[in-house]
Amino acid sequence: MKKLLITAIALLAFAAGSQAQTNNKNAKNMKTIALTKADFLKKVADYEKNPEEWKYLGDKPALIDFYASWCGPCKALAPVLEELAAEYGDQIYIYKINTEEEQELAAAFGIRSIPTLLFIPMNGKPQMAQGALPKASLKEAIDKVMLGK
Repeated sequence: MKKLLITAIALLAFAAGSQAQTNNKNAKNMKTIALTKADFLKKVADYEKNPEEWKYLGDKPALIDFYASWCGPCKALAPVLEELAAEYGDQIYIYKINTEEEQELAAAFGIRSIPTLLFIPMNGKPQMAQGALPKASLKEAIDKVMLGK
């Protein structure tokens, strides 16, 4: 009986581990997405055609990280955003814009310090936050501002 119980526990542990690996593989498929100005104009908002009016073009809420490769707080925030991309999966987009490479785009949004985060809900106005926010604060903002939870 004891051997049977140990075998059953081992099988359950193996099955749970296999399921966790499957879930991790699926989660790892969701990553942050780098954006250029051309991508931004197609996927987020064409501010050149509509300079006075915000019109989001996406099909789900988005979080945009304006960053630079040399920025310490940006480097600290990057793995947190990757984790959030995996956790939220296909509920939201998490985009990254390198302000060194996309200076015109950064200027269009008045980015003066980095990291700057732009939270874009499906309805309503986008909201900006500056600095490397902790993961809990980011989740709260995603849930409230973007997903309306």
